[in-house]
Amino acid sequence: MRRMNFAGLPRLKAESGGFDLVLADLGVSSMQIDNPARGFTWKAEGPLDLRLNPQRGRSAAELLASLNELSLAELLVENSDEPHAEAIAREVQGQDIRTTRDLAQWVRVALRLELPEEELEAETKKALQRTFQALRIAVNDEFTVLDQFLALLPGCLRPGGRVAILTFHSGEDRRVKKAFQQGCREGLYAEVAPDPLRASPEERRSNPRSTSAKLRWARLSPA
Repeated sequence: MRRMNFAGLPRLKAESGGFDLVLADLGVSSMQIDNPARGFTWKAEGPLDLRLNPQRGRSAAELLASLNELSLAELLVENSDEPHAEAIAREVQGQDIRTTRDLAQWVRVALRLELPEEELEAETKKALQRTFQALRIAVNDEFTVLDQFLALLPGCLRPGGRVAILTFHSGEDRRVKKAFQQGCREGLYAEVAPDPLRASPEERRSNPRSTSAKLRWARLSPA
């Protein structure tokens, strides 16, 4: 979903008469995350890239080099709700960061200065996840793509058609929730999910990456 150009959706709708069901999975491929050469994880050394398409745009290292402390803190809050954004931005800004471990090192420094020892290990892991997520979203302009998709979506469904969207972090889920609620108020959607569906405890144990997943659905108003 993240790399698609949604400009073609209205044409597809016109040719097909609209879709009965649209299912969008907003997750990133595990194969990309687990490949150190792509720079998606702090757990292995690799270039700090984070681009889903390495031939387009600028890398996360290049983005970091262009941001001042305030801009970086704002990015961390906007894209990942990072509670330690100011501390991380203060330590990261101005450093020569080129690899995943370079960035992880300075995030750890920031948290060591910020947190008591008993909270450090668990909160540092979460902060690393959120920091890499925030940069990945920015590098790939993911929220812009999602907003475009949500705006085009009602016009691509048949009357009474349904859509289900699987999100993996709060920024995505907020956008989907607000778009569905706004569409319901405007009469575009006849019904929307009152609450997101979550993975069962059994699935979370067998597939830890499902822990953050939320599924929201909506049904287009009949003609």
